[in-house]
Amino acid sequence: MRIRKKKWAEPELNVCDFYVAEPKLYKNRWSCFFNNENPIMLEVGCGKGSFVGQMALLNPDINFIAVDIKLDMLGVGRRNIVKLFSEKNREADNIALVRYNVDMLDEIIGREDNIQRIYINFCNPWPREKHKKRRLTHPRKLKLYKEILPNECEIHFKTDDDELFSESLEYFESENFELKKISYDLHKSDIDPKTTPMTEHEKMFSNEGIKIKYCIAENKGNDVL
Repeated sequence: MRIRKKKWAEPELNVCDFYVAEPKLYKNRWSCFFNNENPIMLEVGCGKGSFVGQMALLNPDINFIAVDIKLDMLGVGRRNIVKLFSEKNREADNIALVRYNVDMLDEIIGREDNIQRIYINFCNPWPREKHKKRRLTHPRKLKLYKEILPNECEIHFKTDDDELFSESLEYFESENFELKKISYDLHKSDIDPKTTPMTEHEKMFSNEGIKIKYCIAENKGNDVL
């Protein structure tokens, strides 16, 4: 997603209690940042922060790390999260906003952080063949996620893009993820909406009549199927 330059983003993030400017310091010790031993879940490509904000509100006993490479996007995310939490008279004490390249995720998160779930929502579909390796669901990324995601833990994936979804299902299976749930029309499924709140993109696509695709893939380890 493209976003205009936000001159206020960096100054606001620098004084934000839940923005982590030096995430490498917390590798294998994110519980120290949150100051508790609650389970930790991760959103890669968190965009404007509405999803992680809603999830954190609904699950106060779970900690969330939200990663995006774009500083301006994280600035918008910070504002959205603050607004969501202030409406409920709560502090955003179970969220960590992080600016980092997902390709180097293993530099900031380790196996000892015991990430229980990864969320990927409406990532860039990169439709051209030469660009597909950039997809957040590409096997190269899945191999990286498996370095930090314990066996039997899950990746939850949502998209509007038919080709991306179809090929991502193949990616998951090729990397020994078991597809526990697949929906080609999330909003008409029996999946509890509280488990996967709507994002800005999701609302936009749904209003256009585009069906939302969703799957849950469980990490079965590094053995080949």
